Amino acid sequence: MRITGCITALATPFEADGELDTDAWRRVLDRQLDGGVEGLVVAGSTGEAASLFEPEYDAILRLAVERVAGRVPVLAGTGLSNTQKTIELTRRVRALGADAALVVTPPYVRPTTDGLIAHYRAIADDNALPIVLYNVPSRTGVDMDIAAVEALHSHPNIIGIKEARSDSPRMSALLRLRSPNFAILSGDDPTAGRAMLAGADGLISVGSNVAPRSFRRLCDLSRARRSGDSQALDQAMADLYDFLGIEPNPIPVKALLHQQGIGYGLRLPLTSLSPEYANTMRQVAEQVESLESQALRAGSI
Repeated sequence: MRITGCITALATPFEADGELDTDAWRRVLDRQLDGGVEGLVVAGSTGEAASLFEPEYDAILRLAVERVAGRVPVLAGTGLSNTQKTIELTRRVRALGADAALVVTPPYVRPTTDGLIAHYRAIADDNALPIVLYNVPSRTGVDMDIAAVEALHSHPNIIGIKEARSDSPRMSALLRLRSPNFAILSGDDPTAGRAMLAGADGLISVGSNVAPRSFRRLCDLSRARRSGDSQALDQAMADLYDFLGIEPNPIPVKALLHQQGIGYGLRLPLTSLSPEYANTMRQVAEQVESLESQALRAGSI
C-alpha cells in the first residue's frame, strides 16, 4: 500500500445534544469523496478520538469503510499510551475493515528513543495492519527524532510517517528516508505545499475537512512541481491556515463545518469557538466557499 496525496483527518460530527451524528458523518464522507481526496483518517486527534466511546469509534469506522467501499484508503487512529493496548486496538480496526493504522507517538508517557523504537516494532511485528508513524510533539509531549525514524522506516509493515512539525530541517532529514515503501506525509497544512514541492508524498490535512477540492488541488500542483501555481494557492489559503490555529484543533475547523451545515460542536473539555472570533470565522467561511468554487472550475491539473 502507498499512502499519497490529499488525505483528510476527519472531524467527527455531533448532534446538538452531544450525541454522535451518523447522518452528518455520511455527508462528511460523501463530501470528501466528491472533493477528490485520496485518503481518510478516522478517529485521529481531529476526530476527537479520546472523547469517543468504543461503540462510537467502531460505528464511525464501520460506516466509513462501508461508504468508501475501497475507493480510497481508510486509516484509523490507533495510537495509545500503552503498547499492548495499541496492538489490540489495531487488531480491532483491522476486523472493522480499516486499510491502515495511523499510530501517534504514545501520549503523555514521554518514552525514550529506544522506547519508541521498541513500541513501534512491537506494533508492526504483530502484522495486524500497515502502520503510519505519527509525530506531533505539541500534543503528545514526545518528539520522535530522526534516529527513531531511521531505525523503523525499513520495517515492511511501516509504510510512512505523518510529520506535524513545521520546520524545514526536519522535513529535509525525513525526505532522505523516503522510498517506494516509505511515504513522507506532512501533517502541517501551512507548510505542506513547500514540503511536497521538496518531495513529500502528500498531506494529512485538517483544512481539507472544509475545503477538500482546494487541498486536493494544492497537493496535485505541488507534487507536479508547479511551484508558482502551488505557491499562489498556498497564499490564497493563508487566512484559512491562520484561522485553523486560532484556538486548539479541532475547535476552529468544527466551527467552519457548523457554518457549512455539518455538526454542532465538541465534547468537553473542548468548547466551541470563542465569540470574539465569530466575525473572522464568517469571513473565512466565505473565502473557503470561493476557493472551493475556483477549484471546481479549475478541474484536474
